[in-house]
Amino acid sequence: MVTTDFLKYVSLLYDKVRFPVQVIDQNGKVVYTNEAYTILWGYHLEELAEYSIFNDNVLKENKNVDKILSVLKGKNYTAIDYYEDSLLRSRDYAIPILRTNIFTINDEDDATYIVMYHEDQTEMLLTEKEVKKARDASYESERLKNTFLNVLSHELRTPLNIILGYSSLIKENLNDKIGPEDKIYLDNLHSGSERLFKSITQMLEFAQIEAGNYTLNTETIDLIGIIQNCLPEHQKQANEKNLELKTNFSHKKIYVDADIQCVENALNSLISNAVKFTHQGYVEVEVDILQEKKLAVCKVKDTGIGISTKYLDHLYQPFSQEDLNVGRNYEGNGLGLALAKRYVEKLGGSLLVDSIKGVGSTFIFTLPLNQSKVFATVSNADDVKRINRILMIDNSGETFELVKAFLKNSFTLVNHSIREFKLEFIQNGSYSHFIFDVDKNYWQQGILICRDIKRNDPFKRPIIIISSEYIEDKIKEFYQAGASKFLIKPFGKADLTKIILETTEV
Repeated sequence: MVTTDFLKYVSLLYDKVRFPVQVIDQNGKVVYTNEAYTILWGYHLEELAEYSIFNDNVLKENKNVDKILSVLKGKNYTAIDYYEDSLLRSRDYAIPILRTNIFTINDEDDATYIVMYHEDQTEMLLTEKEVKKARDASYESERLKNTFLNVLSHELRTPLNIILGYSSLIKENLNDKIGPEDKIYLDNLHSGSERLFKSITQMLEFAQIEAGNYTLNTETIDLIGIIQNCLPEHQKQANEKNLELKTNFSHKKIYVDADIQCVENALNSLISNAVKFTHQGYVEVEVDILQEKKLAVCKVKDTGIGISTKYLDHLYQPFSQEDLNVGRNYEGNGLGLALAKRYVEKLGGSLLVDSIKGVGSTFIFTLPLNQSKVFATVSNADDVKRINRILMIDNSGETFELVKAFLKNSFTLVNHSIREFKLEFIQNGSYSHFIFDVDKNYWQQGILICRDIKRNDPFKRPIIIISSEYIEDKIKEFYQAGASKFLIKPFGKADLTKIILETTEV
């Protein structure tokens, strides 16, 4: 029989415990319950005088009586997940989700009692389910977004490439054969296509960065060389506005550790904005070294319309422009500066602005220097080996025809499909470059071919990959396989010739 001293002992242990606790003797009779048990079960101890836990039909049905008895037979501890008994089932409310911990204690006469300690896990498990549901929904949303961006990119870049490419060729070929009105039509067609491509590219890149999917391919690059390669793209617009596009470099070469695509994108956004918002005067790109901070400092200065002090706080917000008049008078979607800032910050630098309304603006960004090459000796050799034959791999032939038209005055192209390609072609020394148009359906096969060319080419010639793919991780696969350059569709004649010039052996 349970003693008074034992009941005082378990009362001291469990009365204030917030989880329900019941103590059972060796016959299955309940000899103690705490307040939390009474609240949850709805029974006081005196109401359980005729109840035996070993005769509970629900516990027998779930084979939990055997688990409870196991602790009487010497097992130190056991637990029952989703515990329920006939008393809980008799209640009008839903049965809570309980985890019951079972162990034994002895009284002063060494009699053994079973302690059943019930943890209510309903709220925790329901919360976990909601969290899992929300996480799964987030993963699905992310998957659908990435799928949408990939499909959008592939479906838009290839036709845009055809439109931009052939419209530029038509302008070039018909320049002296059509009237002024038709020239305006062609100019509007080409400029509208370029604007559409630029907007789509910026939105896709911004979505990538914001989703955390933009992977850096950091390498040691010459910042001066990158700037010199970017400037020709903006020279035509500067000439049309009678602006001087000039440079001021403290060194012939300044080496930084950065992702070349990020640097080019940031520079192009800053220079494009400077030219766009400047009506007279100049745009200058200045580069210097801040040796004590181990930084390269690049400044893009202009004598343009400037930025008001009130707007500076909103300058880098996506899709923002200073006022509606600017939105109407100047083309653009308000993503250029937002992207430039994110590119620079991903590279470990910072982007600042100093501007006076009506006087001009200076955008300043920093990049980490490569310490081993900061003051490297510069070679002034300009002798470039001229080879005018290119081997191209293109399954559909559409890109081949466009590239052939772009390069008709400079190079002879020989085209093969992926199935026709043989390793014997690599041994032919009469080609200066390999150009490979990779369809997304032949991605892995294209990587293998690129790797074969890199491994087996005795002349170590450049490999240029053309694709509508824009995801950095996917592009990185080709760089790892040995590609020299990756050209994303759509591209123009200037883009292609620039890459060929950059990869030509000196």
